[in-house]
Amino acid sequence: MRLRRVLLGLLGAIVLGAAGILYLAAQPAIPPSDAPAKATFDKTLIARGAELAQIGNCGVCHTQSDGIPYAGGRPMPTPFGTIYATNITPDAKTGIGQWSEAAFLRAMQEGVRRDGAHLYPAFPYDHFTKVSANDLRAIYAFLMTREPVRTETPPNELAFPFQIRELIAGWKLLFFQRGEFKPDPVLTPQLNHGAYLVEGLAHCGACHTPRNMLGAEKLNRYLGGGEAEGWHAPALNANSTAPVPWTSDQLFAYLRQGFVEPHGVAAGPMQDVANNLGKVPEQDVKAIAIYIGALLGPPTAGRQAKTAKLVTRTERGSGSRALGDHAEGNTDGAVIYAGACASCHEPTGQQFSARGIHLASSKVLTMPDPRNLAYVILDGIDPPAGTLSALMPGYADALTERQITALMIYLRGNFTDKPAWSDVEEAVRKAKHNPPDKSGSAPTATR
Repeated sequence: MRLRRVLLGLLGAIVLGAAGILYLAAQPAIPPSDAPAKATFDKTLIARGAELAQIGNCGVCHTQSDGIPYAGGRPMPTPFGTIYATNITPDAKTGIGQWSEAAFLRAMQEGVRRDGAHLYPAFPYDHFTKVSANDLRAIYAFLMTREPVRTETPPNELAFPFQIRELIAGWKLLFFQRGEFKPDPVLTPQLNHGAYLVEGLAHCGACHTPRNMLGAEKLNRYLGGGEAEGWHAPALNANSTAPVPWTSDQLFAYLRQGFVEPHGVAAGPMQDVANNLGKVPEQDVKAIAIYIGALLGPPTAGRQAKTAKLVTRTERGSGSRALGDHAEGNTDGAVIYAGACASCHEPTGQQFSARGIHLASSKVLTMPDPRNLAYVILDGIDPPAGTLSALMPGYADALTERQITALMIYLRGNFTDKPAWSDVEEAVRKAKHNPPDKSGSAPTATR
């Protein structure tokens, strides 16, 4: 298996390298320039740039854990090694203080650094290229008016041959399409605005679309479910496995507050997204929610009937045997659920303000693999910024791996009609001993 990966990597390197030769010569360096004085930027432009930076999740990816905002250094694990987010404060030596507006726009639109080197596509310029020049200028104004921070970014840790930056040129020829978003005349202005944000600055597809072996999004499965920091990022289209179909209003509340009935709380990388979207204008978030809602589409008649049955169950407070009634006996899991989960998740037994949803409507239990559930049970969930409730304790120190495995099998079998997961024990082991790097970021770091 390892030899096969090496051979595939070498083959990919040859193909990309040959293609890249044709592309490299057209990438000149842009001369350094002094950072513009803060007073030269319009305050309204800076304020809009701050909002756009929140939508783009810039601060999350370019700030390491407990670090100075936008000063970089945050590691981003990828299948090819670790990439470190760069310092994007206006420091002249270690940041972007010598970047002109033209250099910044080129990086965002073409994925090329000021010195002419190609940026790794971990930085989602395949999405940012769709952002309007005016919005990019607003982000530039915001970043160039931050306090400069002098801090060096650690070198990337990439396996051969992926540390050869010139190969990125070939990757671009194969997968990168430059061009600003063009509104669809068939869609309403609000839907077009949502599409503009989702496909561009919010770069939802960077996490929610599966990728090929070279790290490019599989556009024929756009928003069909992907990866984010080791978590499964669920499908945001008609392939959604959420037990209860999402509505645009629910999506709006979820994105603003990080929690909504009956879907539950934003966890993992999604919590940072919700925390950011809680600080931007409502019309932007509403446009995103309406566009995603349109992609999800209306539920089929069969799913509507299934949802009605599920709602009846949850309203009656039924705590076992879900829609499919297919679970095998699991005494250990049932006992653990009764002792650790029922007090918050059973409608007839909620005694706290944790607002635990009925697990028959949990999106985590119906996902194609068990890792998200393992992370949630082991580490718990802190309340998102938009709600003071949705808190769940972690059980890593209270339950053994065998007990957590039994609980997960019980939850999947008793609260969903999905087939049993086949790799629960391994998922628990990996989640406990090799958890996602909490100082990492979603795939948006710049290098």
